[in-house]
Amino acid sequence: MKKATKRKAAPAAKPRITPAAQGPAQKIAPFLWFDGRAEEAANFYVSIFKNSKVVGMHRMGEGGPVPKGTVMSATFVLEGQTFHALNGGPMFKFTPAISFFVNCETQGEVDRFWEALSAGGAKEPCGWLRDRFGVSWQIIPTALGRYMGDKDPRKAGAVMRAMMQMTKIDIKALERAYKEA
Repeated sequence: MKKATKRKAAPAAKPRITPAAQGPAQKIAPFLWFDGRAEEAANFYVSIFKNSKVVGMHRMGEGGPVPKGTVMSATFVLEGQTFHALNGGPMFKFTPAISFFVNCETQGEVDRFWEALSAGGAKEPCGWLRDRFGVSWQIIPTALGRYMGDKDPRKAGAVMRAMMQMTKIDIKALERAYKEA
């Protein structure tokens, strides 16, 4: 009988490193342009959402357009969604044409996100707000979609009219409008 020979194990493959410090691989991710506040914004957003973290900060080295150590870009994850932030300068500003939609199950969630994200920003009609960086958010309870999606156009319309009168969305007021229609 032949004696079994041991083979050397193949070297382990190196893990693929995703952009900006091992953030989760994601095909499409929002890329936000800030004027010197990318690090502050990343830390602010991570402080508000559970299951969130900053996964990378790329700081400028010697000889760059900004002082050494200044954050040029940041990568952070909010509830499993990767975001990239860049300190690109004053050339571009945020507009409500792009917003982040936050699904909320309870009024407590609506209230918490509404107050935290609008601090230093602006509260706007129909569940919209602008945060202190100018980024637009929609803080929307899932109940709104259920009520507005009702097959009865009277009920859906009553909910729409109620929502149009609100700034922060009030689930109980939506429910009243739905039941009274």
